[in-house]
Amino acid sequence: MGEVQFYLTSLNCDPRKLGQVIRLHWGVENGVHWTLDVTFYEDACGVRTGHARQNLAFLRRIALNALNLEQSLKRSNRQKFNRAAMDNNYMLTVLTACLSQHDDETSQPACQ
Repeated sequence: MGEVQFYLTSLNCDPRKLGQVIRLHWGVENGVHWTLDVTFYEDACGVRTGHARQNLAFLRRIALNALNLEQSLKRSNRQKFNRAAMDNNYMLTVLTACLSQHDDETSQPACQ
């Protein structure tokens, strides 16, 4: 049997459209969470002190963006992560890919 969820809103909109927006949001959220868990074993992390969980989640997302930007090694993000952990030269390749990809308008690094 499916799970029932309730949402409160002050928006005056079509319930079917609102349902589509909610499903789209959770589809993206679940996809990103799954990727973080597979790549970094996020669910197995036992850190629970202060803001450490939020800080580690932020750093994982930066690392995931960096791994996605690095295109020289055609492997999964998990394989790239493991290689970067064992090979300083490859780690520099990942960081270089992150720093070289930037928006010309803002000149901000792409891995933020």
